Amino acid sequence: MAGNDWINSYLEAILDVGPGLDDAKTSLLLRERGRFSPTRYFVEQVITGFDETDLHRSWVRAAATRSPQERNTRLENMCWRIWNLARQKKQLEGEEAQRIAKRRLERDRGRREAIADMSEDLSEGEKGDTVSDISAHGDSIRGRMPRISSVDAMETWVSYQKGKKLYIVLISLHGLIRGENMELGRDSDTGGQVKYVVELARALGSMPGVYRVDLLTRQVSSPEVDWSYGEPTEMLTPLNSESFMEDMGESSGSYIIRIPFGPKDKYVEKELLWPYIPEFVDGALNHIIQMSKVLGEQIGDGQPVWPVAIHGHYADAGDSAALLSGALNVPMLFTGHSLGRDKLEQLLKQGRISRDEINTTYKIMRRIEAEELALDASEIVITSTRQEIEQQWRLYDGFDPILERKLRARIRRNVSCYGRFMPRMVIIPPGMEFHHIVPHDGDMDGETEGNEDHPRTPDPVIWSEIMRFFTNPRKPMILALARPDPKRTSQLWSKPSENVVH
Repeated sequence: MAGNDWINSYLEAILDVGPGLDDAKTSLLLRERGRFSPTRYFVEQVITGFDETDLHRSWVRAAATRSPQERNTRLENMCWRIWNLARQKKQLEGEEAQRIAKRRLERDRGRREAIADMSEDLSEGEKGDTVSDISAHGDSIRGRMPRISSVDAMETWVSYQKGKKLYIVLISLHGLIRGENMELGRDSDTGGQVKYVVELARALGSMPGVYRVDLLTRQVSSPEVDWSYGEPTEMLTPLNSESFMEDMGESSGSYIIRIPFGPKDKYVEKELLWPYIPEFVDGALNHIIQMSKVLGEQIGDGQPVWPVAIHGHYADAGDSAALLSGALNVPMLFTGHSLGRDKLEQLLKQGRISRDEINTTYKIMRRIEAEELALDASEIVITSTRQEIEQQWRLYDGFDPILERKLRARIRRNVSCYGRFMPRMVIIPPGMEFHHIVPHDGDMDGETEGNEDHPRTPDPVIWSEIMRFFTNPRKPMILALARPDPKRTSQLWSKPSENVVH
């Protein structure tokens, strides 16, 4: 056969080199001189290029022509060794093929189960829950459960949590945070997130069942900022003071706890806080342990009252919350506010600066690393829109929207997830506080009516300057504000609408 002739020709070439090849020293000298090694080349070509049948026939041919001569003995030994190697290689390939086929079957079965799960149960809010009721005649009736209003749900939650006394920890590291007279817009770090976390802590502290809320942030004792940011503790004024005073305990309420870390006499921007995160974690851990013991003496019958959850805000706090959650074995929540991968893509699309310059300016890779860690450690990730889930969080290695829904469906059906886990995404649009807003009384034409008890309030001097830009003053006015930053631009600025003041 042609295959046998090819093999035999290479065996002849090996033997023609002479007995000197058996000497290891001589072979080394040949390799050092750059000589061709036919033995190595022959073995590699035969094992990879020919099947077992040709090798076996070559061995039989060599054995049939056995003679006292050294040439035939070496030929027989060489063929037998190559044939044995080829058999072992084919056996390993067969075992690997069986393993691949088995994995393919398991993957296909898991895919079919996931498709079946998704067809029956997607996720909360995507398909209504169904209930079945067996009538007296044995007929099965399936219908959609009635939707519960938010008021009913809140009343039910309040009645259920009435007897509990929970301890919640919030973390927001950067910016200047205080309960009153917030300096919103003072810099890029003191903006909407500061307002968000303070109002969240204040609202949680007024909820039934919540005994104490700690908002952990950085203590800043710098002459550049107000002295109030250097106070270690600040109590937040409750929303409803009367009901709060009735249930108030010795350490209950909402507090801003300022942990010293980083330069003591310097205000540090968020991009430069990353090296000091471990220092904050140590200080926060000491505070939580101490506070848990104090609460245990007050409401825990001597047993420490650990936080029911740790909620990190932004990437730096998410990194810290992940470390604290692991150290205390406490569930973690995370709110990104702004995501690093999405920001990196937007900056690269603008083409103004390179990737290295982006990383140097914004420390974007360290931020993405912290967000990935927070994503892996979180039980729940709170977002404000579905777009944030489907277009921003899906850029991360630790989250896939479709797989997350499948895993959630499998968990609810008590089906194995094969060790996979992803946090639950919850959409909670940010609200607005209206109690401090005083409506301007007037008719549709913008003219106010006054009387003796309530005299008419004079219009501001600038009012006439503003009104001259409107073609229809009867329409309600919308005031849109944003700091002059390229990343804050939107279609609202590029395409102004009528009765929108920029």
